[in-house]
Amino acid sequence: MIEYKHIDQQLTGMAGEFLTVGKLFKLGLQASVTFGNAKAIDVFAFNPMNNKTFAIQVKTLRKKNCFLLKRENINPEHIFVFIFLNNFETSETFYIVKGETILKNILTFYGSSYKDPDNPSKMPAINYGSLKDYENNWGVFE
Repeated sequence: MIEYKHIDQQLTGMAGEFLTVGKLFKLGLQASVTFGNAKAIDVFAFNPMNNKTFAIQVKTLRKKNCFLLKRENINPEHIFVFIFLNNFETSETFYIVKGETILKNILTFYGSSYKDPDNPSKMPAINYGSLKDYENNWGVFE
């Protein structure tokens, strides 16, 4: 296996987007990565069984850590796929959550990031522990 001292964040992000599209294909959805800089939507998916279209944001990390994400950047209509790539020999871990679910449960997902409304964190992050109930929650696409 090739080891790099520093892996480009863009490579990490693209890996997550393509892995997400692959999983959606396996579920029978039509999916496509959107290409471009500073895009608000990473993947579009269409479920031909129920005629629903989904806008998906993918957040990818190589190993367990918090996902930096401001609540102001969460669209309640979007679905968020959080991924830990893990090492090459270990399968990826997927957590799938609706944006509206995150926004309705800010303290659960963000912990202390937004605990003090007068002094929110300068680097708010979704804690990976709060995502455990959403592991492989692919049913949101039904």
